[in-house]
Amino acid sequence: MNQGPDDLNSTGEFDSDELALRRLLHQAVQEMEPRDGTLDHLRKAVPARRARKRQAVVGMAAAALFFGTAIPAVVHVSATGTSANTSNAGHTSQMQGGAGQGKQEDGGESTSGGSAGKPDDKGKGGSKDPDKGKTAGASTGASSGTDPSATTSTSAAVCTAAQLSTPTASTAVPDASGTVYGTFHVTNGSTAACTVTGPGIVTTSAQGAADSSKVGALRHVSGDAASAGLPDPSQEVSQLVLQPGSSYDVKFAWVPSETCPTSEPSTDPSPDPSASPDTSTGTGSSTGGDTGTSTQLVTEGGTLDGSVLVTNTAEGGGPSVSTTVSNACAGVVYWTGVLASS
Repeated sequence: MNQGPDDLNSTGEFDSDELALRRLLHQAVQEMEPRDGTLDHLRKAVPARRARKRQAVVGMAAAALFFGTAIPAVVHVSATGTSANTSNAGHTSQMQGGAGQGKQEDGGESTSGGSAGKPDDKGKGGSKDPDKGKTAGASTGASSGTDPSATTSTSAAVCTAAQLSTPTASTAVPDASGTVYGTFHVTNGSTAACTVTGPGIVTTSAQGAADSSKVGALRHVSGDAASAGLPDPSQEVSQLVLQPGSSYDVKFAWVPSETCPTSEPSTDPSPDPSASPDTSTGTGSSTGGDTGTSTQLVTEGGTLDGSVLVTNTAEGGGPSVSTTVSNACAGVVYWTGVLASS
């Protein structure tokens, strides 16, 4: 225990009561020992406590600095604009900016009052009015023009047979494998836009020596026998808006599986008059040079004529257009969906 002046008697020594109390306190704590790690804990806890005190002091200083800077700003705002609200202040700032721009761009003496009084004045050369004019002009031109291009918009009614009344069909020459590619070209011949919602249907008809049981039609898919010449199905569209004069295509390919059959050789049983036996002799027997055998005429066989009629009927039952694939007796027609004409 620390000794103080009040604990000593007049002779400079402790009183008997004080000495007895000190002995009791010493005896009470003489067997007490600190736990293991107490010293390490104190070494860590004391610096941490000091750090917290420093942080508290720094926070209080920052708060004092904030209030010290915020209060003059509030006083300044209240002193300069007590009657103006935030919306008026923003409006005034915009008007002042407009006046400055007017002086810089036009070189005039426009004021904020003049610009506020005439917000729609088109004679001042403002940037908004020319942009509005250009936008309106572009919109009018797009809506009133007759652009023949097709779009994927769905703002037009479904095409009728009357609007698609002039389809055409064409085929190319067979390639090295005998495959024949063709196109059905359908045009909107009306004066109003319309929407095509599908390619319609493609059918086949065997003619001549063609075998109807070996002729069919299938939708084109990736990797089929016609993939080398037909567009990938990813290029097809589910619906297409045709402007007046614009078109769409449905392409097809005839892939033969067999060639047309050939005819069997034919025998002509009629005898050749020049080879008739000589009956001028009285004996009725023929000479050694005259055998009496007639000559048989043989005609070589040829390829039979077969073809396939390919027909496309537009969505909704019409119109229809057909084309003929010659020298075709067995095979499959692969056909695409709606393709925008290039």
